[in-house]
Amino acid sequence: MIRNLLFRFLHSVVKRGTLEITYADGTVDAVGSFDDDFPDVAIRFADDAVPRDILLDPRLGAAEAYMDGRLEVTRGSIMDLVYLLRANGPWDRGGELRGPTFGKRAANTLGFVAESLNDRVRARRNVAHHYDIGNRLYQLMLDDEHMQYSCAYWTESTATLGEAQHAKLAHIAAKLHLQPWQRVLDIGCGWGGMAIFLARHFDVKVHGITLSEEQLTLARDRARDAGVADRVTFELVDYRDLAGRGERFDRIVSVGMFEHVGRPQFDSFFEACARLLADDGVMLLHTIGRFGGPGTTDAFTRKYIFPGGYIPALSETLAASEKHRLIHTDIETLRLHYARTLRAWYANCEANREAIVAMYDERFYRMWTFYLAGATAAFEWGGMGNYQIQFARNRRTLPLTRDYIAQAEKALV
Repeated sequence: MIRNLLFRFLHSVVKRGTLEITYADGTVDAVGSFDDDFPDVAIRFADDAVPRDILLDPRLGAAEAYMDGRLEVTRGSIMDLVYLLRANGPWDRGGELRGPTFGKRAANTLGFVAESLNDRVRARRNVAHHYDIGNRLYQLMLDDEHMQYSCAYWTESTATLGEAQHAKLAHIAAKLHLQPWQRVLDIGCGWGGMAIFLARHFDVKVHGITLSEEQLTLARDRARDAGVADRVTFELVDYRDLAGRGERFDRIVSVGMFEHVGRPQFDSFFEACARLLADDGVMLLHTIGRFGGPGTTDAFTRKYIFPGGYIPALSETLAASEKHRLIHTDIETLRLHYARTLRAWYANCEANREAIVAMYDERFYRMWTFYLAGATAAFEWGGMGNYQIQFARNRRTLPLTRDYIAQAEKALV
């Protein structure tokens, strides 16, 4: 019965491209039809429990079976498998990959709500779960110069990941409309790439904050090596605590951090930003976002990748910021840039497979590549994109038209 349910589920999903399934007893099923534009994939189940686990929760069940070696991709790759499943039901045309979950959806939703309550202690623990696993992994995966763990900006002139990340930093810097001697706050500064870039190209002082001890140590080293330690500082502090000090900044930038805030904290995040931003200040928020309305974080991501995280809908982000009189002066949607970025990270992980397995183990490598493959599919075919939202507190702070952005950007690339 379970096998039949799984076959019917997969048969309903895979119409283009082919998927061959070999069960533990050696019997074989196949779904789909050959298509030059879609992968030809074969998988093997090591035991009879795998179909049940997938039906209970398709993403978590498949992920854990793959991580444990109980689901093996024998033709193609995990990227091909996830692509095949997601591309057959693109979000743009109303598709959503769902299987029968036998009542687990309600339990997962309740768990998501509880886990997204990120007080200061839980927020720091959640950040450590993902970012304090060792800087070496990220050095192997990300671009060499800037170590940007967020969506790059791909243009006609960007051929490499490093060039695209440089273009992203320039794109954001241009939107900040920086002036000499301004103070800039970088909320969620990562390994310091943004702060170092701004200090190198502008006569400004930058203060970066993070909750990751691993990031903090490396960011300070990188700023020293770049020769900008006199104008760049980093601190291990929660944004809410920083807002309580009474400091104000001329510019605020936050890239890839808002996804970790958690929906219950959206209001407190923008309240803190409003308190930190000078009256004539400008803020640029770069975040992953949902194309549709509010949703929930899937169980695999919550359990293994980003505990406490939540990808916001644009409507949720704007509604939270509106309460604090932050004017939305510019909103840009990056539709496919993150998909290309993720494919570059996945390729780097594949090229460094032996080193990553040696640092952790095979199960970790499988978990990490499953995460990257799933994220890629979400940006290529699912309901995920990136938003860059520019805020100001005074409607007269910025130039009347957007021409200044292109002009400043051109001077930086």
